[in-house]
Amino acid sequence: MRLLIVEDEKRLAISLARGLTAEGFAVDVVHDGLEGLHRASDGAYDLVVLDIMLPGMNGYRVCAALRAAGHEVPILMLTAKDGEYDEAEGLDTGADDYLTKPFSYVVLVARVRALLRRRGGSPAPVVTVGSLRMDTAARRVHLGEAEIALTTKEFAVLEQLALRAGQVVSKAEILEHVWDFAYDGDPNIVEVYVSALRRKLGAAAIRTVRGAGYRLEAL
Repeated sequence: MRLLIVEDEKRLAISLARGLTAEGFAVDVVHDGLEGLHRASDGAYDLVVLDIMLPGMNGYRVCAALRAAGHEVPILMLTAKDGEYDEAEGLDTGADDYLTKPFSYVVLVARVRALLRRRGGSPAPVVTVGSLRMDTAARRVHLGEAEIALTTKEFAVLEQLALRAGQVVSKAEILEHVWDFAYDGDPNIVEVYVSALRRKLGAAAIRTVRGAGYRLEAL
């Protein structure tokens, strides 16, 4: 899933982005409220982590503008301000949750995952394709009765294929959802992870559709 962090403390933003990327999310970061509003308005994100004290436009106004425009993306407000009135103002403008700095990174990840689970229309926690079962909440994969150990990126690539099982998923789509917009490395990295998945799941699990992408077959 793709997250947007709107935070002007650059060291904190980069630290959060690295941590959430390691958790399997694709993360983009901006440091300005106006840019955050522009990026979030594109509708490409599953959740926004939004600071309140931002240059250009504060988080309250960004949140209110998104809600006024009909965007229902979950918003986790992140701020150094505290007190019940600050929290009430954040929630009244349309935020879904509120976390005060300094905060526990473990708590932030738990809040992010909880918001994503509660999001309307989000995929079921368990995805089944033939004898393959993916528990997206516990991040565990079983093939029949055997549990398959996957790295974070392997899991994320397989999840994109499983959510559209039987359909062709392009390399660009996998890069967009598993990595992020800022990734400028070799796009053939996708082939590396697909090859690793084939070794673990069986060569017939993922079909290459020449010139189009990959398709996950029922096993």
